[in-house]
Amino acid sequence: GPGPPGRLVRSDPGETRTMAKPAKPSGPSQRQLRVGELIRHALAEMLARGDIHDDVLAKHVVTVPEVRLSPDLKLATCYIMPLGGLDIAPVLKALDANKRYLRGEIAHRVNLKYAPDLRFRADESFAEAARIDALLDTEAVRRDTQVQRLRIDQDHQDEAPEDDRNDDR
Repeated sequence: GPGPPGRLVRSDPGETRTMAKPAKPSGPSQRQLRVGELIRHALAEMLARGDIHDDVLAKHVVTVPEVRLSPDLKLATCYIMPLGGLDIAPVLKALDANKRYLRGEIAHRVNLKYAPDLRFRADESFAEAARIDALLDTEAVRRDTQVQRLRIDQDHQDEAPEDDRNDDR
């Protein structure tokens, strides 16, 4: 049988794989997700309470839909969106200008050994969702979905309806 775990095993010539090693999970780890969510929460709270003394930020309601962390947890990419999607550039600039304060506050509130470097980006998910909705609403797509619906209805008419009733006739 196979040797001790961790021994190299060749199933195909040229293919080398290690036994008893878990497959690398795709996507962020639980730790990345958890720390990202804690940072998102702290940042959103600071923005909502006006803890950052900045004229631009004081004039905007800023949401933080997502914070993604690098695998080593040293870089946090904070996706932000001012309410109504207006003035994104000045808001990003204001957040960047207050990066050091924010980083210190987040490290303190989230109780992290190492405060990640913060990077601010406009959250494109709303715009992307709107773009997809617009695509789905085009004439060509409507026509295709209409044809598909007709086909499905046609298929169902060909089937004989089953009679499940237990009438004592």
